[in-house]
Amino acid sequence: MDAPTVNSLEAFWMGFTNNRAFKADPRLLARAKDMHYYTTDGRPVLDAVAGLWCVNAGHARPKIVEAIARQAGELDFAPTFNLGHPLVFELASRLRGVLPAGIDHVFFCNSGSEAVDSALKIALAYQRAVGEGTRTRFIGRERGYHGVGFGGISVGGMVANRRTFGALLPGVDHMRHTHGSSPPFTRGQGETGAELADDLERLVGLHGAETIAAVIVEPVAGSTGVLVPPKGYLERLRQIATRHGILVIFDEVITGFGRLGAATGAEYFGVTPDLQCLAKGITNASVPMGAVAAGAHVYDAVVNGAPAGIELFHGYTYSGHPLAAAAGLATLEVYAEEALFARAASLAPYWEDAVHSLKGAPHVIDIRNLGLVGAVELAPREGAPGARAAEVFHRCFERGVLVRYTGETIALSPPLIIDKGQIDEVAGTLGEVIAKVG
Repeated sequence: MDAPTVNSLEAFWMGFTNNRAFKADPRLLARAKDMHYYTTDGRPVLDAVAGLWCVNAGHARPKIVEAIARQAGELDFAPTFNLGHPLVFELASRLRGVLPAGIDHVFFCNSGSEAVDSALKIALAYQRAVGEGTRTRFIGRERGYHGVGFGGISVGGMVANRRTFGALLPGVDHMRHTHGSSPPFTRGQGETGAELADDLERLVGLHGAETIAAVIVEPVAGSTGVLVPPKGYLERLRQIATRHGILVIFDEVITGFGRLGAATGAEYFGVTPDLQCLAKGITNASVPMGAVAAGAHVYDAVVNGAPAGIELFHGYTYSGHPLAAAAGLATLEVYAEEALFARAASLAPYWEDAVHSLKGAPHVIDIRNLGLVGAVELAPREGAPGARAAEVFHRCFERGVLVRYTGETIALSPPLIIDKGQIDEVAGTLGEVIAKVG
């Protein structure tokens, strides 16, 4: 008989983590409930980032937990290649009710990264189906984050992600980001900067519209530090793309399912894309799931316009997994029964005031917000970029509040069940920590 396995922190290679530093001083979470995580020694930690932008309805919600457990005992797995199971069709149909009008077909995958790569493939398939096979180029945006697949890294604009892996998709170009188009400490959307969308027009002039399949943007860029689009920017981008026959892909992995106080960023901004990438909040992060929601015109061209046989040579073993579908249906019920999207919208002004109350704190050079998302940007220490924000993250965790840091920005995105007292706790703890960090 083999010797017993010894539990060791060394065995797990952690992603996007300084493994050596973490394993020297680990922060382990043992359980979670509603707005809190609990460490292995039982200490509560208020979750101010919804896990990783994803636990929108709070942790361990009974309806979702029970749906997963029930489904595991009834149908643990079913393939969706030339077969199916009822729940995945029900979930796709239910999602129509929260997606913009005309976005009425859903392709399931397992993560936001897979959703992005799937959307890029669907865009290519669409252009070929409508007789535009020369359109193979994608346009992303500087500082954009679209997951960690080679397609997502290629259209993304996060420098470290791109530089680490050289074998990226050819024929990709990037628009400028919108950061800095509005003055520091702007509340919500800025009044200036819509003209940055004209970068798409510039790239059309450079490459030719006949070479461009799609443009992909996050309605609000999250992982790069919460960059809020200026007023009119997304509308202008949509108009330019339509004029040139370019598909618009919204990466709504973060902005989907209530984060802005609406079902999606598309609804919040009143701009309908051709394809939407979804994940995270689709199952309240209880079971991994992603999706691409497609406009009827895209589906009709690729599927109904194809000859007999398989229309799209793409898919995943776990697409529409029964446990994920059950979790997704239960999650949508929780959102609806508790009116969580409307709750987020009603709390947004209080959240905005709380986040902006940190203006004037030491080292704070900008604050940004929209819906229940916030960012506090700190001045970097000379010769040590990111170190100040990392220290704030560690000290907040020690004080019982979980925040997230990216570069020199502290990002906040709590579950939609947060109350005003907890908002005060987040802002108060963050302010006290920042004041003590040199």
